Amino acid sequence: MRHKARVDHTQFQQLPTNDEIQAALWISFRDDPALSVYPVHGHAWGEFVYAFNGVMEVNINQIDYITPPPYGIWLPPHLEHSGLNRTAVSHGTLYVHESLCTYLPKQPGILLSSPLVTAIFSHLRLLHQQADLMENTAEYQRLLHVILDQLHQAKLVSSYLPHSEHPALKQLLDYLHQHPADQSALEQLAQRINMTERTLARYCQKELGMSLHEWRQRLKVMKAMSMLNAGQTVENIALELGYANASAFINMFKKWMLCTPDQFRKSALKP
Repeated sequence: MRHKARVDHTQFQQLPTNDEIQAALWISFRDDPALSVYPVHGHAWGEFVYAFNGVMEVNINQIDYITPPPYGIWLPPHLEHSGLNRTAVSHGTLYVHESLCTYLPKQPGILLSSPLVTAIFSHLRLLHQQADLMENTAEYQRLLHVILDQLHQAKLVSSYLPHSEHPALKQLLDYLHQHPADQSALEQLAQRINMTERTLARYCQKELGMSLHEWRQRLKVMKAMSMLNAGQTVENIALELGYANASAFINMFKKWMLCTPDQFRKSALKP
């Protein structure tokens, strides 16, 4: 989701930034505390930031790009940005020298990366934790180049929850934003905007890069995160999002966020 940022960063712990990279392709892993920020900074290299858990917000020109797992955010070279962690976040960042950014997007956004990217990030993170990593070996560099190749093929979307300027589809998405509990089938939603079910499905793939079902699930996750941060109960959130019981909501949230709603809420309270 993208939204205008209205965060007072003076209330958050400031974290150090990486001001130089050690190789043309280099990866680092960090565990950041809740209520922490990376101050505004820029680099001559690109960055792919992947969060293993928690939710990261990267601010660019007063717009927040929010990326829960399993996708990461791409930041092209020479782009000023800052980072905000409302909750505790474990993340890895692949730094890409400008000379290797030719085939990567020139704009920032969410890269819908493949499961292979997740697998390699997780593998390298484990090696780092075990202090069993030889960064200068050919095997290590091959893994980083595989990630880079996968990012070349990944679709860039403007946010975790993409928007569309297509008049009919925008009308429907606006409606769902206002009525997240709506449980209408795809056919019924298509009728709302005078489309066939097949046409609506095709426009969703073209404009959003995903099915409407997946988009609606992401919408519920984003709404849930806001309500959890506001202190609402899991039962009330489940009801507001159209679930018959809390268990169904918890299962959906865990599928997308890799943690339960209560775990997500508790992580936001960690010092």
